[in-house]
Amino acid sequence: MAPPDNDVLRALSLRCSLGGHEGATDVLTGISVGVREGELLAVTGPRGSGKTTLLRCLSGQLVAQEGEVWFDGVPVHTLPRARRERLRRDRFGWIDPEPGLVPELTAWENAALPLLLRGISHRAARATATEWLERLDVGAAARKRPAALPHAQRQRVAIARALVTTPSVLFADEPTATLHRADGAQVLRTLTAAARSHGITVLLATHDPDVAALADRALALIDGRHAGPVPPATGAEGVSACSLSV
Repeated sequence: MAPPDNDVLRALSLRCSLGGHEGATDVLTGISVGVREGELLAVTGPRGSGKTTLLRCLSGQLVAQEGEVWFDGVPVHTLPRARRERLRRDRFGWIDPEPGLVPELTAWENAALPLLLRGISHRAARATATEWLERLDVGAAARKRPAALPHAQRQRVAIARALVTTPSVLFADEPTATLHRADGAQVLRTLTAAARSHGITVLLATHDPDVAALADRALALIDGRHAGPVPPATGAEGVSACSLSV
């Protein structure tokens, strides 16, 4: 049965380990968390605290060895791999620390790729991708390929790609960790404003308290355990034994 509340995304008692059966290391130890629709939740903690693993479990990329993950009343933890992949494609967006763009495609083609893969018309996909690139102040680079763009602009294109489908939930794993502070701050302001204007729920993993300050609230992790809720203004991973679906 679904959890008896109206969280759009909820994890119950997640436990996940890295490594083999011998000498396995717990990465998540009984983590539970609920996220409301349209909420921006920062997942904070030092590197290696389990932030990325938690986001991967919540997004269906990993199936924890113990515990449950529910999205909009659907038990993600029991879905077969194909259903989890469809859920990630249709309802979730993901941003990595590195852009991961397709080098042969232009900026707008990279941003439009999720729409094109859905069968959206070339014209409609281009128009939507271009709109998001302009929102992220990289519209002038729409016809350039990644190699011709500085790193900060490539990351903006990657963020546009994650937002172009207007996902229900956006998972942002240290999205500005490789950017200079000024570039990162501007990108995050744009990202959070866009998410709020479209009612997108955001889970933002960060070790930076200034980034966490943009969130509605924060969940702090230390060694895969709850370190207690942290007010955003002050807040502030190996081969996995979990089932991996990419």
